[in-house]
Amino acid sequence: MSSYLISTWEPEVPAFWQSRGKSTANRNLWISIPALMLAFAIWMVWSVVVVNLPAIGFKYSTNQLFWLAAVPGLSGATLRIFYSFMVPIFGGRKWTAISTASLMIPALGIGFAVQDPTTSYPTMLVLSLLCGFGGGNFASSMSNISFFFPKAQKGYALGMNAGLGNLGVSAVQFVVPLVITAAVFGGDPQTWNKVVQGAAQTKQVWLQNAGFIWVPFILLSSLAAWFGMNDLASAKASFSEQAVIFKRKHNWLMCWLYIGTFGSFIGYSAAFPLLTSTLFPEVNPLQYAFVGPLVSALARVAGGWISDKLGGARVTVWTFAAMIGAVLGVLHFLPGAGNPGNFAGFFGMFLVLFACTGVGNASTFRMIPVIFLTLHQRAAANQPEAVKAQAVASANKEAAAVLGFTSAIAAYGAFFIPKSYGTSIALTGSADAALWCFIGFYVSCIAVTWWFYSRKGAEMPC
Repeated sequence: MSSYLISTWEPEVPAFWQSRGKSTANRNLWISIPALMLAFAIWMVWSVVVVNLPAIGFKYSTNQLFWLAAVPGLSGATLRIFYSFMVPIFGGRKWTAISTASLMIPALGIGFAVQDPTTSYPTMLVLSLLCGFGGGNFASSMSNISFFFPKAQKGYALGMNAGLGNLGVSAVQFVVPLVITAAVFGGDPQTWNKVVQGAAQTKQVWLQNAGFIWVPFILLSSLAAWFGMNDLASAKASFSEQAVIFKRKHNWLMCWLYIGTFGSFIGYSAAFPLLTSTLFPEVNPLQYAFVGPLVSALARVAGGWISDKLGGARVTVWTFAAMIGAVLGVLHFLPGAGNPGNFAGFFGMFLVLFACTGVGNASTFRMIPVIFLTLHQRAAANQPEAVKAQAVASANKEAAAVLGFTSAIAAYGAFFIPKSYGTSIALTGSADAALWCFIGFYVSCIAVTWWFYSRKGAEMPC
């Protein structure tokens, strides 16, 4: 038997948790977090790369650029569906190491492709699709960490893993604009030309560093996962055992809600630089883009703690209400006919929106373990202790699968939000129509959360 496999894992037993469970769980968590940060960085690297492509000679239309920003969301979300079930099949340690190592493929590919402005658009689309490897990793990472912590600390653990992992989005939007200014990895520079505030600007950039900079960190993180993490025997489950979640109503309801929170976060993150560049051409979006994801990531950590104290459903309802207010604010500050718009107000409202998505990400993920533990404990009420113990184990496996699967469905937001902006601008000349659709969706999320989870007498209070 492998020395990395833990055969007995009982985090709900206080003596076990204090003697060995807590230290082991935290070690796995702190190795998981940087691996997830790198996954998010690779997933969202195109949000920065596309802004620079026209300036270094790539002749792509605005709609083609929005496609490049959106496609990683499409592939990442699809991969998450499969990654959701990988940890119980392969083990958290092995899958984390392998899936993290796979990020080197798109990182290296981008580094080579952007050096030649004659690189074909289909090649760029393939590289954009491969960045979906990073998106897929989130589902397996959250599923894995959920097994290690007791119910009372799942909000904290999932909030830390996802919240600090989400910092990868902010990191890529902060680091890439810096590293492309120097020959960190050698190679020929590209000449960057753009008209900014009526004046032509020219400089030398090394856009290949946008991919190459992550390779050594991916290698180190993969090795840390392989030699430092654990597999749990109690987490083992076949796909057929996990597939029961597709029959669970609450799986689909939580998918809907998580689209509203995480789908919004990742979609806004992917689209914000290009949207800003399109609506406010005098603004350099890369000076500001990293701030929104940073605010969201930190808010997610706080949101996990708040949801443990107040209850996930209550926090979720108020979060969606605040998101509606923030989108209305964004609409108010957009440029329109004869109106240049107000970037400061636009940016401020987006920061509020990002903060809300972070809190909502944590509160919805706090709801899922509680929902499925309650569901199984109700079914095992008045049964022998062995049946009750099995109910807890089954609840943990289902909740882990649901955490992964909901994150997969929600990740399509990284595709639909950029494409919604692109389509809205192409058809109407503005992003207003897309934003009004988002408001309508948030209203439906409030209704679902209130009816099923937060009102007095709700079917599954959490």
